[in-house]
Amino acid sequence: MKRFIRRLFLKNWGLKLFSLLLALILWLTLIPEEKTLSEKTLTISLEPHNIPAAMELVEKPPATIDVVIRAPNRIIDQITPANVVAKLNLERATVIQREYPLYETMISVPSGAEVIKVSPNKVNLKLEKTREVMLDVEPNIIGELAAGYKIEKIEVIPPSVKVIGAESKIRDRDKVRTSPIDISDLTESTEIQADLILPNPDLRLVSSPTNVKIKITIQGKDTEE
Repeated sequence: MKRFIRRLFLKNWGLKLFSLLLALILWLTLIPEEKTLSEKTLTISLEPHNIPAAMELVEKPPATIDVVIRAPNRIIDQITPANVVAKLNLERATVIQREYPLYETMISVPSGAEVIKVSPNKVNLKLEKTREVMLDVEPNIIGELAAGYKIEKIEVIPPSVKVIGAESKIRDRDKVRTSPIDISDLTESTEIQADLILPNPDLRLVSSPTNVKIKITIQGKDTEE
C-alpha cells in the first residue's frame, strides 16, 4: 500500500507539478474581481447626532476614530475619509451616562464595503440640561468726552436679553457686554447700534437681533447755562 501511494505521487511528478501550477494560475486569473478583497485603515470623523431636546453637549467625544474597512479590490482605492462617516446617535442619552459604545453598524460606508473593526470601541462625553436666563446688557463705553461735556444718561434698549446654554456655563451674575462704544468724538446726544458679546462662548442668544440700541444723553456747557 505504501509503495502504491509513493508511486502515485512520484510517477511523472514534474508533469503533475506543472499541472498544479497551471491550475493555480488559471484560478487566480479567472476568479471574479469582486471576490478578491483587501483591507485598509482610515481615520474618519465622528459626528454626534440627535442630541436630546433641552440638553447640551458640554464635553465632546473625540473628533475622529480609526476604522478598518474590507472591500473588493476594484473599489478599495475609492474608499476615503470623505465617504466614510461615523454617526453617534445620542437620541437616548442621559445626563448620567458618560461612556458610549461604538459599533460597526454606526459607520456609513460605500456599497460593497464593510467595517470589520472600530478603534476605540467606546468614547466619553457629557451632557447637561439646558437653561434659559435673562441677563442684563452692560454697555462697553470707552474714551472720554471733550472738556465741558458730560454723560447725563445711558439707556440700553432692550436692557436685558434671553440667553441659553448648559447649566454649568451660566451664572446669574453674568452680564452681556456690548461691542466697544467710543465716545471721544461725541458732542451731542446720540443713538448707537452695538453688537452683543456673550460672557461665555458656549452660550447663545435665544432670539435675534444680535445687537441693541444705546441712547447716550450728553450735557454740554450751553445746556447747563
